[in-house]
Amino acid sequence: MSDAVGRRIRTVAGLLVLAELVVFVLVAQWIGVGWTILATLATSVLGWILLARQGTRALADLRERARTRRSPGTELGNAGLVAAGGLLMVLPGFIGDVVGLLCLLPGTRSLVRGALTRLVVARLPVGLRPPVRVESVRTAEVPRAGDLRPDGSGSSRLVIEGEVVRGPDGRPPA
Repeated sequence: MSDAVGRRIRTVAGLLVLAELVVFVLVAQWIGVGWTILATLATSVLGWILLARQGTRALADLRERARTRRSPGTELGNAGLVAAGGLLMVLPGFIGDVVGLLCLLPGTRSLVRGALTRLVVARLPVGLRPPVRVESVRTAEVPRAGDLRPDGSGSSRLVIEGEVVRGPDGRPPA
């Protein structure tokens, strides 16, 4: 199986390099070779600047979580996305720059994290996927049959009526 995964990764990497080359040639034809090289250098410098700024912020958030002994959760994901985004911005190529910028900017980072989460969860075996989510239609307090007290009062339990919007396999129910 690892050979198939390695082959798939090499194929995707080769296609990405080819796409970057095609975009580079198209941009060079549009604005000229000199301006294209200058734009590539400028986006690399911008990548370094954004990586320094956002990376420092992400590491400060992680340190704060560690200091207060709270789970790193989202902050750890942000640090990973900042690192990946910075690497993509520093490497030459316009497609990588766009994806890297999406990973580096705080406003779009949550979109990238959500897309990656959906991609990973969809590839997990059903037993390892997170719980099914439901949307509540209405709630009602229903008394428990054995919990009634002599005075007629009793404890109640919360019953939530709803419908399953996504099953354990990630798809809507049939």
